[in-house]
Amino acid sequence: MKLESLHDLYVLELKDLYSAEQQIVKTLPKIIDKTSSPELRRALEAHLDQSRVHAARLEQVFEMHGETPRPVKCRGMQGLLDEGGELFGYEASSAVRDAAIISACQRVEHYEIAAYGTLRTYARQLGHDRAAAILQETLEEEAAADAKLTSIANRRVNIEAVRTA
Repeated sequence: MKLESLHDLYVLELKDLYSAEQQIVKTLPKIIDKTSSPELRRALEAHLDQSRVHAARLEQVFEMHGETPRPVKCRGMQGLLDEGGELFGYEASSAVRDAAIISACQRVEHYEIAAYGTLRTYARQLGHDRAAAILQETLEEEAAADAKLTSIANRRVNIEAVRTA
């Protein structure tokens, strides 16, 4: 594929992010099964539902531009998910495993925040105001999910992980 314009790059990165959301939807149930904290489990289940909505929103954005929603394998997300999976392979107390889950999930959130922020900016610069608004809404939800994970870590999970040492 030849990138001749910012619009070409925008569409390519939409496809990459669409792949990332699909990978998250596929992997998050496995992560949820490994959690012991009920609060963390609820937060991750809510984010799984949100990720499905995020993928559907990206499909909307594709349609706005007359594009077919086709994912381009997001190697960055795959790497983050693989690395997180390695963390879960270690023998650990449930509290330490929950702390590792939060760590891995926050890396994913930060990747998504960067990607949605970039795409929102491209959309604005290209005059795609409706698409920019959709991407901004998702960006805000990703930031809220990250803040929720930080709160759970600071109020409960990390404290419990320290106690198990």
